[in-house]
Amino acid sequence: MSRKQSGKCAVRLVLDTNILVSSLIRKDTPPSLLYRAWRDQRFDLLTSAHQLAEVEAVLARPRLQKYVFPEEAQELIRGLKVEAELIDADTAEVAYSPDPDDNRILAIAIAGQAHYVVSGDRADLLALGEVDGIPIITARQSVDILDLTSQP
Repeated sequence: MSRKQSGKCAVRLVLDTNILVSSLIRKDTPPSLLYRAWRDQRFDLLTSAHQLAEVEAVLARPRLQKYVFPEEAQELIRGLKVEAELIDADTAEVAYSPDPDDNRILAIAIAGQAHYVVSGDRADLLALGEVDGIPIITARQSVDILDLTSQP
């Protein structure tokens, strides 16, 4: 049984698309620490079909090509498809943010019973603080919660 099916980790996170993309752009930052921690099975990552498509579209943008190696982008996408827990939240009616993409991230968290939503979006998502009892936190806060500073 894969991690995708077992949900064996104690912490369930939704990483906003900006965190996933940032994890490939700047190494040794909180987003990249989170990405490595997920790949090392330190938490369960929740996503949806819509977010997968969004990540693929963002990583395909020409302006990002100078920051992200195509192999790394494909590895991230492949990992999301194979290892993340796919949540059927794309039709959920969630309207906490003025940004429809943010509401789709929140729908994943609610439907997947996430412990946290991790985002770098201070204007919309982080400004909410929490939704349905699910805290919305920064990558730095999640690194502290998961105690990733001790990670090799």
